[in-house]
Amino acid sequence: MWKLIQSASGGNEEQGESLLVEESDDFCSLSTEKRLYGFTACLIAGLICMLLSMAFFVKPIKFAVLFTFGNLLAIGSTAFLIGPVRQISMMFDPVRIVATAVYLGCVVIALIFALVIRSKILTIIAIVCEICALIWCHRYSLSYIPFARRMVSELMVRLCDTEL
Repeated sequence: MWKLIQSASGGNEEQGESLLVEESDDFCSLSTEKRLYGFTACLIAGLICMLLSMAFFVKPIKFAVLFTFGNLLAIGSTAFLIGPVRQISMMFDPVRIVATAVYLGCVVIALIFALVIRSKILTIIAIVCEICALIWCHRYSLSYIPFARRMVSELMVRLCDTEL
């Protein structure tokens, strides 16, 4: 991934590092390498949780908790790249605030339906809404990673003859 960021920034190591560290939180002293490891580990853990949740699809409450936890891990992984304060400020940027609010609302509602109310039907409805909100937010979350939107759009055009 480091090579990808370096090549996206023109191959200059100092420029590539500035994409990750520039404007990061002052209190966070992780090196660029540690940030990339943290991002990768958190993203992989989130994806594993989401994949494991499919094994519990017939049990909507367990599915909802595992799927939602995986989503939060995957989205939180970008905090390692840009810093948690900057990520939160970007999430609540006027362009992204509606998508963020809908997604976070769906996460909270899904967890309430699963853990407090324990209604399978309401949990399934909330998870469907969460997935739709995640797809909507996913478009905005790509903007956190340098050149990611362009790469995904080109991949979608090549594979599906459509653009994201």
